[in-house]
Amino acid sequence: MSGIDRALARGAALLKETSETPRLDAELLMAHALGLERDALLLRPPQVAAPAEFDAFIARRALGEPVAYITGRRAFWNIELEVGPGALVPRPDSETLIVAALDHFGKGAPSRILDLGTGPGTLLLAALDQWPRATGIGVDASPEALDYARANATRLGLAQRATFRRGDWANGIAEAFDLVLVNPPYVAEDAELGPGVAEYEPGEALFAGPDGLDDYRRIAPDIARLIAPGGIAAIEIGSDQAEAVTALLAGHGLTARLERDLAGRPRALTAAP
Repeated sequence: MSGIDRALARGAALLKETSETPRLDAELLMAHALGLERDALLLRPPQVAAPAEFDAFIARRALGEPVAYITGRRAFWNIELEVGPGALVPRPDSETLIVAALDHFGKGAPSRILDLGTGPGTLLLAALDQWPRATGIGVDASPEALDYARANATRLGLAQRATFRRGDWANGIAEAFDLVLVNPPYVAEDAELGPGVAEYEPGEALFAGPDGLDDYRRIAPDIARLIAPGGIAAIEIGSDQAEAVTALLAGHGLTARLERDLAGRPRALTAAP
């Protein structure tokens, strides 16, 4: 067993108590310490000693710090995003919204896209990469998150097609869009989260009142007017919120359809007038 293999095994063992994916975390942190992509680490592991930085990265992760904050990046859909403190770490489950939009548009494509709660540009930039002729707007209340979003747009070559603005959901937006992407906070105040989530990630991007529905109540009245003819809204939800959010949308003239993630869990609603 090589020094790299031994270090990975040791790192994964140390992370078992604080991570649901200890081996994956260890591999990502080792790749970062070596300046490699994870695929290269696994396919062509260098025959060298483990870098000293690896143990420091493992120690940070063992305290609950997100891997994405340690490495400064996170893959999402077909792009890679820079992330860090002040910006919510993109989750693979959110890709359900892009899949739902692809199903809706088929061989067509949206022309204008709005991303409410864009964070580091996650959904908007993934959508613009998917549909090369589209343009869009990302809105977030956090200046820190928007700094990441603008930097990501520039790095990905999408800055000419993406506009980011600080705002309070749809307030001040009069345009209608072919695709409206919404990923609001939806965690109830007293909910238990995984290790490190509440301690490191921005609470304003996670929590939404006693039942997790506060921001849906604020957003729902605006959704219908934001959708252009033939368009849809794709809205992320918690796994137990489909019925409640569907009812909120219906109260404002919207018909919603449930979308499930790859694990079969309720993850999003697609809605249209």
